[in-house]
Amino acid sequence: MAVAHYDKLETRSSAAREQALMAALPGLIGHAQKNAPGFARILKGVKPAQIKTRKALASLPVTRKSDLGALQKEMPPLGGLNATPVEKLGKLFISPGPIYDPEGRGKDWWRTARGLFAGGFRASDRVIDTFAYHFTPAGSMLESGLLALGCTVIPAGTGHTEVQAATIRDLAVTGYAGTPSFLKLIVEKADELKIDISCLKRAQVGAEYLPPALRNAMRERGITVTQMYGSADLGLIAYESLGPDGAPCEGMIMEEALILEIVRPGTGDPVQPGEVGEVVITTFNKDYPLIRFGTGDLSAVLPGQSPCGRTNVRVKGWMGRADQSTKVRAMFVTPKQVDEIAKRHREIGRARLVVSGEPGSDQMTLKVEVRERSAGLAEAIVATIRDVTKLRGEVELVDAGSLPNDGKVIEDVRKYT
Repeated sequence: MAVAHYDKLETRSSAAREQALMAALPGLIGHAQKNAPGFARILKGVKPAQIKTRKALASLPVTRKSDLGALQKEMPPLGGLNATPVEKLGKLFISPGPIYDPEGRGKDWWRTARGLFAGGFRASDRVIDTFAYHFTPAGSMLESGLLALGCTVIPAGTGHTEVQAATIRDLAVTGYAGTPSFLKLIVEKADELKIDISCLKRAQVGAEYLPPALRNAMRERGITVTQMYGSADLGLIAYESLGPDGAPCEGMIMEEALILEIVRPGTGDPVQPGEVGEVVITTFNKDYPLIRFGTGDLSAVLPGQSPCGRTNVRVKGWMGRADQSTKVRAMFVTPKQVDEIAKRHREIGRARLVVSGEPGSDQMTLKVEVRERSAGLAEAIVATIRDVTKLRGEVELVDAGSLPNDGKVIEDVRKYT
């Protein structure tokens, strides 16, 4: 079958997309500096006209999600990162931390309509939105995209599986939005109570891992399940799409209004294509213009183009957390420190700190890929470990390309039981 697209932006050439994003970047930088006092401070001295390439963008500091709590306490309520005054925003949400997140007043402000469309949702659908509507933004995020598509939304929120199943039957609901685990609970409750929910044809899930077995089980029931990757700070980041055969394509396609970088955890340095690293996003959201925002999520870019015909970059989806800081002998060791050790020795390519041992007897071994082995290199790295971390550590020199491509900079293999 032919694959429909949300708009022409999805099928433009990669060169045209990159040119448009880079051309818009100086204006975004200037807008943030002028209207968001937090970014005026973070980007102090930056000349917007000079930030028009990826290399120039990579020279700017990364503002990480883990920084938001401190920034918001210093400059409440949003850390000065909002370019639209709080009194002109539509909603304020509360995520664990607490971290406060805004929603503006524009149509489909979270940009979820594109991902929903790629998952098969259309204006004729009646969709039950089971994401939370209180405090956190997930329910609102999906609802705004569904309404933009012209869908009819049942704002169900979480809980009450029996009522959810009955509602799907009574209102002939065709679409579901929520977590995959809650979809499973609803289906199981419907089976238990013999409630016919065969009207349900598609589901957009997120916020947690989607087991392949669950996706297959839903497919056998006639429910096509697609995933969306987003955050309370950025809205939609990437989404799955359906191919010509109606099945989900490999990977997740980046949203059009974002610039993606994959950086080495603990740094702002972009990694090589295909290498796992932290997802860093720059978003063209005039209300909340996050620039080089470190999500704390690990992912990697997939090569090639999606068979659905969309030409934007694909990522593998969520692959874990980038913040791998751990305590060793009562002191924190961070990915940034591992990166600093590596940068002090030109022979080092990638590095991975393995923490092992029994409680009270921690051991650190830095495994390093080396381009060339010189006399005294291991001893010199040992000295650098002590200088940077203030802790003793061993060094293991390994061949280039031998460390796993999983984004881990610190691996804690200690046993606590």
